[in-house]
Amino acid sequence: MDLRAMAKDKLKWDTLRGDGRAKAIGGSAAALVVLLVVLLLTLATCQGGGGSGARAKGKEDEPAKGPSEAVVRITPEDGADGVRTSGALKVTAAKGKLTEVTVKDAKDNEVEGALFGGGSVWRPATHLAAGTKYTVDAVAKDSEGRASAKHASFTTFVPRDTFVAYYTPHGGDTVGAGMPVSVTFNRPVTDRKAVEKAISVTADPKVEVAGHWFGDQRLDFRPEKYWKSGTKVTLDLNLSGVEGAEGVYGTQRKKAEFTIGRQQVSVVDAKKKTMTVTRDGKRIKTIPITSGSPATPTYNGKMVISEKLPVTRMNGETVGFGGEYDIKDVPHAMRLSTSGTFIHGNYWTPKPQFGQVNASHGCVGLHDLRGGGDNGTPGAWFFENSMIGDVVEVRNSQDETIRPDNGLNGWNMSWEKWTAPQ
Repeated sequence: MDLRAMAKDKLKWDTLRGDGRAKAIGGSAAALVVLLVVLLLTLATCQGGGGSGARAKGKEDEPAKGPSEAVVRITPEDGADGVRTSGALKVTAAKGKLTEVTVKDAKDNEVEGALFGGGSVWRPATHLAAGTKYTVDAVAKDSEGRASAKHASFTTFVPRDTFVAYYTPHGGDTVGAGMPVSVTFNRPVTDRKAVEKAISVTADPKVEVAGHWFGDQRLDFRPEKYWKSGTKVTLDLNLSGVEGAEGVYGTQRKKAEFTIGRQQVSVVDAKKKTMTVTRDGKRIKTIPITSGSPATPTYNGKMVISEKLPVTRMNGETVGFGGEYDIKDVPHAMRLSTSGTFIHGNYWTPKPQFGQVNASHGCVGLHDLRGGGDNGTPGAWFFENSMIGDVVEVRNSQDETIRPDNGLNGWNMSWEKWTAPQ
């Protein structure tokens, strides 16, 4: 219906009936024209000006009908048993893209992963645990946005030959700033890369931490410089399912957290025969000492206290000195090396010789009383004011620098060598 034409025809007809009549109705005709124009504009607006309004929008938002063309595939197949822990799990989508992949074990721990190929492939970011049941739920959408989902479950194999790791420090410990994280394996590791990837050491506040292998059964971690006081360190062992050597798999999934108490470094000057104790950058005490004699000098280098013994027996036969000495009731002994270097209380050397003579078989001695105890001697004071992980650094001795793997003494290796490919 053409409303504009109808309005014009009516106005023309009224005019032909006479001027008086036209004059009488002219005002109302004009009003009618205005009204009709408003109606036309309103209708045009409601219709969206050419089909871009409500009807077109409804067609665009209408979901595509029919089944999705996307095809989800999970490898291994549902119900599989004895699945390998590395390289076996994969989720793919054909004629579509993966939008969601969730993999969990029986304890609801989720396996992290990543998409590749523009969303056509998902793979786990790490190995799976051995002897563990996993469930997989995946969703993909085709080009029309239609979803296709798939569920599967499988169980990884149980290895016959296994290895375990022993580590120090232990969870909950508070240690000194020189303490590395040292991991020792009960069997040789040939795939160092796989094992190292499965172990992480992180710190708060954050600092770069790197691992270094000493042989095929020991992996130590440390930062470039001593830990800062108050640092929280976390060791995460994700070794279950890792093939450390051909046919030999890890079984552990553990986490241990420890705290750096403070940064204490005690510098032994073998030439001056003194030890200066510094804590968090502040000098707190200087103590006269005796170190190794010219025939059996003390190692130079940075040594970490790895063991504290209130009283012990020291027999030369256990460290290659035959029957040269066998001393009972040695007080306040703290181990500095695997080979037998200690810093300890000494009751058999006359007190005036401390600070004057180097007379030991390689240890650092402090004046003390037999049997130890809280007796106020330099040996007792240093024992009470030291903790596992503190550093004792020997300078100006006539011996060589201690090997980094002789004890927890990796600080004697430069950061460049520590982090170099092995």
